[in-house]
Amino acid sequence: MTDQLQESPVLTEVFDDALPKLERFHAEIAEEGEPRGLIGLRVVDIIGDRHILNSAVIVLYVRNATNGIRFKTVADVGSGGGFPGLVAAVCLPDHDFILIDPMERRIVWLHECVGLMQLQNVEIIRGRSEAVIQQVRKREIHPFAVVKCRAVARVPKLSGWMLQSLNPSGQMDRIEGMVSSVQK
Repeated sequence: MTDQLQESPVLTEVFDDALPKLERFHAEIAEEGEPRGLIGLRVVDIIGDRHILNSAVIVLYVRNATNGIRFKTVADVGSGGGFPGLVAAVCLPDHDFILIDPMERRIVWLHECVGLMQLQNVEIIRGRSEAVIQQVRKREIHPFAVVKCRAVARVPKLSGWMLQSLNPSGQMDRIEGMVSSVQK
């Protein structure tokens, strides 16, 4: 990684075996992210701590929320450039991640990154959250154990959408900036 965290031992401590894949992802988004409209120009130098490390915060939460359950399915609504979904998928290879975004250019990017990091635990859906809710209702896809959201909508609106897609004991987490809040 080529930003403020480049020489920090915290990266190895936090990411362990996932670090090489995340370094490839970091290099790719640092080069391609701004020109493709996935991140802002001012963010390029702080991708590691602002986006990748911040996304890793959810890993422990997801691990705890899915402990002891059969279907360890995680939805990342509004996946955008892959934060937090791709980062968490790299760190939790025993979980299944569904990345959901309505924009074609982001979907193309997500597919490229899944290929780059050779992730086997990621499915990508191009669509709006409402369409995914309908798929869950029709039992086309299994309800999620955890739904992750980052800067998608205000909590009341978001809760109305996504709580319908959770399994009965599922949990929803909305990430805003550096703070994570849990709603059940």
